[in-house]
Amino acid sequence: MPQNGPKYVGRFAPSPSGPLHIGSLLAALASYLDAKAHCGTWLLRIEDIDPPREEQGAAQSIIDSLRCHGLIWDGEISWQHQHSHAFEQTLETLLHADELFQCSCSRRQLARNNGLHQRPCIAPLNPDSFALRLKADQREIHFIDRLQGPQHEHMSNAVGDTILKRRDGLYAYQLAVVVDDISSGITDIVRGVDLLDSTARQIYLQQKLSAPTPRYLHIPVLTDTSGDKLSKQRAAPALDNNLSVSNIRRCLQHLGQPTPPASLKNCEDILHWATAHWRVEDIPAQTHILA
Repeated sequence: MPQNGPKYVGRFAPSPSGPLHIGSLLAALASYLDAKAHCGTWLLRIEDIDPPREEQGAAQSIIDSLRCHGLIWDGEISWQHQHSHAFEQTLETLLHADELFQCSCSRRQLARNNGLHQRPCIAPLNPDSFALRLKADQREIHFIDRLQGPQHEHMSNAVGDTILKRRDGLYAYQLAVVVDDISSGITDIVRGVDLLDSTARQIYLQQKLSAPTPRYLHIPVLTDTSGDKLSKQRAAPALDNNLSVSNIRRCLQHLGQPTPPASLKNCEDILHWATAHWRVEDIPAQTHILA
């Protein structure tokens, strides 16, 4: 079911902070099926710009798990750590446009304001230790999520001045994801609803860079029996690649999709069938699903 306008380009962009688990497979599968159902391209980007959080061997483990589950990307893998030049160029553009400022405020100092940074700064500028923040203005960002519905956030009051480069010199997620999505020509983003609260600030940065805004689809996240999201940080168990067929079938069930025929015995055939029967409107319109 091709869409009007630019050819669909989607992506899966995991961070190598641990192996894939069933929750991350759910997001990978949803983004893959949505891309292929639109006769589009599905890219893989490894978001490896935060070395302190990375786990040795995790990137290769992620790649191996995707392959074992039949989720084969188009083109070459994109490695975010190789894009520093593009990130610096973007920062220079924003600095030249007077959209950035230096800030030495700490998280502890901002805690009294729920972590929200609003000018003027609380802390005096330390020329040896500062982050680069994007100035928030008074606009309200509106967008329609394909599953979660209409969304809106006031930039200054609800989002504040977003860090684009950290005090430690590392590039912030909000900068890197936007620059890489623009560079790759991403038209559609399918990801977990836990990232919904990042979307307005990403759209705001896209606007500041005069870039198009992709369509967004935020799917429910899987939780444990305590209601906590499955995550690498909470030591969610790694996928068993030997159970790839049952893993894919389990994720399709969580996504509310039709059950593939029992006669389909491998991931490739199941994915082909699931692509032909993909229906976004059947995904549960909620934020959490018990794994």
